[in-house]
Order: sequence, then C-alpha cells, then structure tokens
Amino acid sequence: MKPIGKLAIFGVGLIGGSFALALRAAGAVGEIVGVGRSVENLQAALEIGAIDRVAATAADALDNADLVLLAMPVGQMGAVMANIAPHLQAGCVVTDAGSTKQDVVALARQYLPEHLAWFVPGHPIAGAEHSGVKAARGDLYHGRNVVLTPLPENTQAALEKVDAAWRACGANVAHTTAANHDSVFAAVSHLPHLLAFALVNDIAAKPNAEELFRHAASGFRDFTRIAASSPEMWRDICLANRIALLHELEAYQAQLARLHDMLENGDGAALEQVFDNASQARRKWATDKGL
Repeated sequence: MKPIGKLAIFGVGLIGGSFALALRAAGAVGEIVGVGRSVENLQAALEIGAIDRVAATAADALDNADLVLLAMPVGQMGAVMANIAPHLQAGCVVTDAGSTKQDVVALARQYLPEHLAWFVPGHPIAGAEHSGVKAARGDLYHGRNVVLTPLPENTQAALEKVDAAWRACGANVAHTTAANHDSVFAAVSHLPHLLAFALVNDIAAKPNAEELFRHAASGFRDFTRIAASSPEMWRDICLANRIALLHELEAYQAQLARLHDMLENGDGAALEQVFDNASQARRKWATDKGL
C-alpha cells in the first residue's frame, strides 16, 4: 500500500494503539498523532511508541491528515464526529473501529454529511478483556478479521485506503452491510458478553460468593473471561445494538426454557441430544478456524 503520511487516532487505547503499532511495524505510516481523554493514557502511548505526539486540538490532529481512526466507545462517537467535522479536509479518509455499525452510520450522516464520500465504517474483530494503550500489541490483528461496511457514497479510493491499512496490519478484511454486521455480531459477540457479565454478576451477589469464586476453575474461567472487559464500552455496544441483541436474547431465553423443561422432566435423552448438537457444532467451528 501507499504509505500513510499522517495518521490521526482519536482514542488511543487497545484498538487504536495496536493499529498504530502494526502500521508502524509494517512501515506503512509516517507521523502518528493521538487525541484522547486521559493524559496518563496518552503519555503511555508516547512511551510505547504508538504515537509520535499528542495533538492539542482536533484542528491540529486533522491538519494534513491522510487517515483518521475513531477508536473510542460507540457512545462517544457522535460527540467526536461533531468535534472533528469543521476541521476535516476533502479527501481525508475517516474510519472507525466501533463494534456496532448502524448507529455509527446514522451518526456519520448526522454529523459528517459533507464527508460521507470519505467515511468508511469498520470493525476489527480483535478485542481483549484488557483495555487501554498499555495492552496494545503490534501483532493484535495478525490473522484476525476486520469487517468494513461501506456507504453507497464512498469513493473507491477511500474504501481501498481503509482496506489496505487493515491488511497492512495483518488482518483479513471482509465487506458487508451495516445491518447484516449488527445482526451477526449480536449473536456471536454481544450476546456472549451479556451472558458472561450476567453470570458473574449473579454469583458475585450471592451470600456465599467468596466460596463460589474460590472453587471456580477452568470452565468458569473460559466462560467468563470476557466479563473482565470494559463496562463502559459494553454498555454502549449493548444499547447501540439493542434491537438485534433483544432478538438474540429472546431466542436464548427460549432455549433456556426448553432446557428447564428437560431438567424438570428428567429427560436425559433430550438433554444429551442438545449437548451432542452443540458439541459437534463447536468442534466443527474450532476445526474450521484452526483452533
């Protein structure tokens, strides 16, 4: 890819910091400037080499920028878009790393109506339970998926720039619609996080919580690892994608109701059939993914 002269990252945390480190390692970027809420986090970004300097203002960050990454929680996206809108230059490509896409597209149409040709929505599928730039890694995106949900207004050049940037990070890039993205990730990402948070919260509220946690082992660890994720970020994701998430939650509740009936009736054959179906599907998924 043609090197990015200046990259501006708004929200230099795990995702933004890893994007910067990966592009720098690939020799695909010149100057990287960062903007964020936390002075401590920005200082850490400087120390690990994720950014070259902290931009004092949005205008400073966007001056002669070739590519802009918005990597804050989706609940903050609208305010940041409103802040950058007056300073965006024609041809400056903007993308985001939000975990939901229909709401981000709606915000872009509201706050960046004159810049839609150069705004390419995206979502790197490479999060972790730890947040902040100190958790950033230059290899975070190697072999991981990134989904872009292009707008009808996008120029081919803008789409190619964002696509190439993620590929330079080592990612596999796919394109789909915002609506399909949100439906898919409600099922395979947002619902699992909701369930993990709910289980840990339920156990933590029990009078013998200390004893329960003391005896919890690998099964609990594997199921609940993602419950250590950022509460603020996942609050925003769940609310932003609540329609699709509610649909998946209702389907899951129906599944639980069937399991409840099987247990109540002592129906071991039915339970085993459900477990066998799930086991085969999980094993096939792991094999297909090379896990």
